[in-house]
Amino acid sequence: MKCLDVLKPDCVKVPLLATEKRAAIDELVDVLAAAGAVSNAAELKAAVWQRETQRSTGIGEGLAIPHGKGAAVTRLAMAVGIPAQPIEYDSIDHKPVRLIVMLVSPPDKVTEHVQALGRLSRLMSDVQFREKTYAARTAAELFDIFRKAETAE
Repeated sequence: MKCLDVLKPDCVKVPLLATEKRAAIDELVDVLAAAGAVSNAAELKAAVWQRETQRSTGIGEGLAIPHGKGAAVTRLAMAVGIPAQPIEYDSIDHKPVRLIVMLVSPPDKVTEHVQALGRLSRLMSDVQFREKTYAARTAAELFDIFRKAETAE
């Protein structure tokens, strides 16, 4: 599975308007809802936030990968955003977040969800790729960075 199997150009937002973690999660859910991947945005916001309260998805190095599952999700989907200013996210390294990648799926897509998280983790472990994403100034530029990384393999 590749990230582009679930990430669509209209699900990338640069910059995010949010200035704090919960608002950023809500904003990315709204992006997914506008793209038709979510039937009930309020329900999905609650599910992703519930997951976030169990353990922060701020995994360090300026990256957060909030995720969740729920009946409000119509398909496996990903939304990516860069905050206008780094956001405090309770990350494991105590550094603010510069890129947020949200992955959501219907409850019955566990395998696909795990595969997509794995692929995303492999991509983001590449320091050069990660730094390119942080430097993107537009949604089109950020999507293109993902597209080039996915087609280079």
